[in-house]
Order: sequence, then C-alpha cells, then structure tokens
Amino acid sequence: MGSAEIPNIFKAYDIRGLVGTQLTPDFAFVTGAAFARFIIQEREPGTVLIGEDMRTSSPELADAFSAGVTSHGLDVIRLGLASTDMLYFAAGKLNMPGAMFTASHNPSEYNGIKLCLSGARPIGKESGLLTIENFVRSGSPVSFGNIGKESARNVLSDYVKHLHTLVDVSAIRKLKIVIDAGNGMAGYTAPAIFEGLNLEIIPMFFELDGSFPNHEANPIDPKNLKDLQKAVKKHGADLGLAFDGDADRCFLVDENGATVNPSDLTALIAQRELKIHPGSSIIYNLISSRSVAEVIEDNGGVALRSRVGHSYIKAMMAQSGAVFGGEHSGHFYFKEFWKADSGALAALHAIAALGTSKGSLSKLLKPYQRYVSSGEINSKVKDAQKAMSIIEQKYAEQADVSIDHLDGLTINGDTWWFNLRPSNTEPLLRLNVEAKDRARMEKIKDEVLATVRK
Repeated sequence: MGSAEIPNIFKAYDIRGLVGTQLTPDFAFVTGAAFARFIIQEREPGTVLIGEDMRTSSPELADAFSAGVTSHGLDVIRLGLASTDMLYFAAGKLNMPGAMFTASHNPSEYNGIKLCLSGARPIGKESGLLTIENFVRSGSPVSFGNIGKESARNVLSDYVKHLHTLVDVSAIRKLKIVIDAGNGMAGYTAPAIFEGLNLEIIPMFFELDGSFPNHEANPIDPKNLKDLQKAVKKHGADLGLAFDGDADRCFLVDENGATVNPSDLTALIAQRELKIHPGSSIIYNLISSRSVAEVIEDNGGVALRSRVGHSYIKAMMAQSGAVFGGEHSGHFYFKEFWKADSGALAALHAIAALGTSKGSLSKLLKPYQRYVSSGEINSKVKDAQKAMSIIEQKYAEQADVSIDHLDGLTINGDTWWFNLRPSNTEPLLRLNVEAKDRARMEKIKDEVLATVRK
C-alpha cells in the first residue's frame, strides 16, 4: 500500500474503521508487519497472539495480519474466537504481545484492531500506536527470507479457571440472571464462565452474529438495554447483565428493570477489593460519581482520580500499584488480571456480592447512590476550546469553586461538579453534571448547555 492509500483509522486507543474501504486485508497485512517491527524494536517476546470476534470480516483480516507478522520472522498463536479480555488473559498468562480483531460496540460494517504488549500492557497513541502508524505510513519493509510459524491454541477453559480464582462465587444463594450477549462474544464466553454455578441463566441473543440482528452490542446506549429490562421483569430475575460486542464491558440492570449506574458498580467492587487488600489505592475516572471516592476513603482506601481512557488508567495502575480501577463507561480494571479490563470479572463481583447478601440488587446498591447525575450529554460546537474558556470564566467568578484541567474542564462546587471534555474524533463537547439533588443538577446542566449551544 502506498502512503496515500493508508486510511486515517488510527484512534487514541486502537485501530477502527469501515470494512472494505478503510480496513482491508492489505491494510491488515501492512499493519501486522508494522506491529512485528515495533515488537522487535521493543525487544518483546517473538510470538504474537491473535484473537478475533464474531464479525464476518474478522477471520480474513486476522489471516492477513498474521501473514504480516510472520513476514518479519515472528511466530503467531491464533486464539480463534475470543473476547477482548480473553486476549488480555492470554497476553498476561503467556507473557506475549497480542492483537484482537474487534470493533467492540460499533455497528456491523466496522472492524478494528486492539493491540497490547506482553503482560497485557496497553498500546495507545502515547505508548506505541503512533509509532506503529508511522511504520505503516512509511512502508514497513518486509523480508520473506525468514517466515515465522503459525499455530493455534484455545485458552477459554484456562481463562475461566483464572476468573474463578479471583472471585469466589462458590457460596452464593440461588440467583436468577438474564444475560444479554447482544449476539457478541459473551455468547461464547458466558456459558463457560457461569456453568456449574448456583445460577439459573436466561440467555438472550447468545447466537454469534456480527450483523447484530436484534440490537447493537452497545449497552451504554439506553435503547439497547430495553430488551434486557423487559426480560428481567418478565422472568422475575434478580439481575440482568448486558455485554458489549467484544465482552470487555458489562452493564447491570436491577430486579426492577432499572439500569445500574456504572459508578455504583465501581463503588461496590472497590469496597470488596478493599476488604481483601486493606488500605490499597483504587482508581476512578473523573466523570465517575463523587460517591466513588467517598466510598473508597470511607473503607480505608486511597482514591486516585484519572483521565478518561483505558491507557491512562492502566498506566496509573502500574505507577501506583492500585488494585482496581473503574470507568463510567463500564470498563473495570483489575491488578490481578494484569491491570486489564474484564466485563466478566465485574459481573462475577456483582453476582458474588448479591449472592452473599439477603436483599435485592437495588437494596445492595442504595448506599452508593448519594448524588444525582445528568449522564453524558453531547453538544456539537464549532470551537470547543472557546466554549470551555467562556464557561471557565463564568464560574471562576463564583466563590467556593475550584477548577482543574486534568481532562477538559472540571468545575467543583461544594455539593456539585461538572466536567466538559472535547471529543477526540468529533466536533463535540461532552458534559457530565452531578449534584446532591436533582433541582441543583438540572439548573447547572441547563446553564452550561445554554452557553455551550449558543
């Protein structure tokens, strides 16, 4: 491929684009060769793991990527069908770099590549992805003189065994759980993960189908949770679980069919981890509820605030030794899972907590629901920095207000806060507001949006 033919699909944390026009076998081959060159430069182990999701384009793209890797003399182990956290498990357990073919929650016409170093260490723009992109654009040289070998390995059973060493679900009471796999990879992993537990599982959309015939595998969008909410109420279930396409994110629905705020799950898991690791550090991103930091500190932990994005949380985990990290987007990171994110581990924590309590999920989570939040609201803007500057000037004049720029603009009041962040890829500003009561939250939300949307 010539440099002019390279599509602009290198994102902040991965590669993602339209199949056939942006993401092609030729592109995958060149990227595989560039990844191999990067691996050699970083003195990484000489074998690359490759996993793939259920999208119809994944096998062909993975084949081409593998050919690019082996063209540089490196070996490849094909994991076949895998969730993203299965790939991270293999990269951690086998201490090898890896590539996962998935577009996560994106529609069927997309695919992508998530890359990691050995030990499941993340690769993002600031930790190698830009170098790989530059190799692709400069035309990474390929030598066919020494071709690496390709082999296959199934790690599903080892992955499941490891999950169960991290969360004890052996003593839970009988629970009825509805699981919406969204025709994604949870349809492959969930049966193995939950088999033999004291659970009655009601499966929804477990058939692997990259065309997503029922709804998009994007549980952060409320419309994609409606089927699960109805099913939970219909079956009188204790809990509903919704996974995204590559099953690295998990969202909860309580017994009433209400969506569980990811911050509540972060606080719940944080409290559980602090019982096992007293006094430890726990990371939360800055759009999480203020209650998360309060719960961490109430339970003797050290609360560390992070920018939004998995590469930042994983880097902070490595620096701080934090045992757990939670993002408001439904990503949950575990030190004992090589600091990587796992929707399955988060689900097991929720099941273990509920299964060893006497009440309902809504009752279990009630102590963490201390504030009212707006959810993330997107606004199209011509100049994001100018809009944020106007907002900052407006609130800087108020007493008892603190301002920081860790990620966009955050304004902190005594019983409220809001964050404005520009999108990395679109002309959007993302607003999150939280306050002690709904009236205050709505007032601040309306004030900020009125200025931003002028």
